[in-house]
Amino acid sequence: MKSGYSRAETERSSEYRKNSWIAPYAAQYRWRLIGAIALGTCAALCAVMLLFTSGYLISKSALRPENILMVYVPIVGIRAFGIFRAVFRYVERLAGHDAVLRVLADQRVKLYRILEPQALFLRSRMQTGDVLGALADDVERLQDIYLRTVFPAITALVIYGASVLAFGSVDPMFALWMALYMLFIVAALPAISLKITWRWRVQLKRENSKLYTRLTDGVLGLGDWIASGRAAAFVQWQEEDEDHADQIRRKLRRWSRWRDLIAQCVIGLMVVSVALWAGQAVSAAQLPAVMIAAFVLVLFPLTESLLPVNDALGHVPDYRESLDRLNKLEAPEENERQSNEEDQEKHIQASGFHNEHRSSTLVKSQPTDGDEAPDGRIRLRIPPKLRADISMEQLSYRYEAEGEYAVQDISLQLPQGKRLAILGRSGGGKSTLLKLIQGALSPSSGKVLINDLPVEMLGESVTEVVAVLNQSPHLFDTTVAGNLRIGRPDATDEEIRKVAAQVGLADLIESLPLGYQTPMLETGLRFSGGERQRIALARVLLRKTPVVIFDEPTVGLDPVTERELIRTMLDSLQGKTLIWVTHHLIGAEKMDEIVFVENGKIVMQGSHEQLLAREERYRRLLELDRPGWLGRQQHATLPPAVSK
Repeated sequence: MKSGYSRAETERSSEYRKNSWIAPYAAQYRWRLIGAIALGTCAALCAVMLLFTSGYLISKSALRPENILMVYVPIVGIRAFGIFRAVFRYVERLAGHDAVLRVLADQRVKLYRILEPQALFLRSRMQTGDVLGALADDVERLQDIYLRTVFPAITALVIYGASVLAFGSVDPMFALWMALYMLFIVAALPAISLKITWRWRVQLKRENSKLYTRLTDGVLGLGDWIASGRAAAFVQWQEEDEDHADQIRRKLRRWSRWRDLIAQCVIGLMVVSVALWAGQAVSAAQLPAVMIAAFVLVLFPLTESLLPVNDALGHVPDYRESLDRLNKLEAPEENERQSNEEDQEKHIQASGFHNEHRSSTLVKSQPTDGDEAPDGRIRLRIPPKLRADISMEQLSYRYEAEGEYAVQDISLQLPQGKRLAILGRSGGGKSTLLKLIQGALSPSSGKVLINDLPVEMLGESVTEVVAVLNQSPHLFDTTVAGNLRIGRPDATDEEIRKVAAQVGLADLIESLPLGYQTPMLETGLRFSGGERQRIALARVLLRKTPVVIFDEPTVGLDPVTERELIRTMLDSLQGKTLIWVTHHLIGAEKMDEIVFVENGKIVMQGSHEQLLAREERYRRLLELDRPGWLGRQQHATLPPAVSK
């Protein structure tokens, strides 16, 4: 009994929440809403009477009355109905929008009061797109319940009842046939249409939401896509998803055209039926001949009032989706507990990276053995053990033809396996130098060679040689495994586990609810800064490129995490060429060569020991970066020049 009572209470609570966005406001503004419906009904009745009187006047005038006074009343009626129809329609729009905007304002206030207490925890539960969607779209969607569904539907039902009664006063059997025709238009056809399109509309709304999420996710992580050499793959996936959404829209438009055709065919049958009935009634002297045109013409405004019900019910799936999201905001704890497993499953299924078909397509689309692609550019398929020697010879670059050089006369030799640290102030030319190495910029003079080939000739293939780990790698809203596979889509589960162990994440990932299939959440909110960098490092390891660029990957991390991450990076990338851009000197002693870049030029160059021995500035920078470090060193371990 207790569990049954609890279940009943839960159902009542759930039903109350579903109605809390509609029922309270409908009750609060009921007289305004009723007034708007009454005005809309009067406008529709005026339109019906306008055509009815017009048909009568046309027929009466065709009989050439002896006196204009015999048709004066219909003339005045047409003028009155025409004027009042416009007046009622205008006032109905004014009253309807006034009532709906009042409801909308109250709903926005309610939504704000719901979100405000959750502000600190909102991003941990919801994606940015969901919150923005609730603020900008879902509440706006609820106003359509009144304007596009409630008002037209109630008006159509009133007109339907009034017309059946009017026909019944003339001929009950004829009224029955008209009632069946109009019932098909106002009830049967909308119900059939809703049943057919419900799944499509829900699917389209979800596809649009997924498109927004992926696009936002992709834009935030655009640098990682480009650095991975898979920007074209992202564009291809986005286009495929958009095509899928377009297919659903085409299905809806196609069915809408068929539905309208069916409705017009039924209206045509009504016109023929009324014409035949009126003709027979005139022959039997049950109806004046002037009423034939009046009864036929009255069908057009009458059916025009009934047809909007099709579109009115068609928006019901959209309202349902919006109400569900708003209810989740209103009762986050209960909804989150009930839908947690469903959300995880949805994230896994919606993963844009864990898709075998796409992965295989991407792999097949790349050239296989050979040096030249169809576009004429050199394609290098560099295995992990192949050398990728980098040479910079008198390298210079400036962004404007007459501007200052961002990089000037830089020459460096990086044979395979060398570790180079590039230090310098912001704006000194470090970022420009990295872009030149990656081929993103073409030198103004000098050249960058990889295996004796100018880097510009490699085109997009340079991403198969050089991998980049920057200071803020983007983690996509997919699974942990999906995020790792951005490094290499065809990586096996065993390879995924291996690189996770290399970067020290295996135990953490295996402790998650779904292991490697655990959703990362938007921008990787599930993980700390150091853990995100380790995941990005695992991507780099999966790519198996011979050259890795670190663009200040430890910025923003605490000292302990920074030291652990640096140790992991250096240990896991043995044998690879490392180019490390940094402001700090942590780990400098483990670099083969250190260069300082200022104003685009190299002002200091050498190994850690060489710079300690001959550069006072380097020693000062080292002391500033690691206070007391020099003092703690034993004089016996320092070069003679320093000991003295």
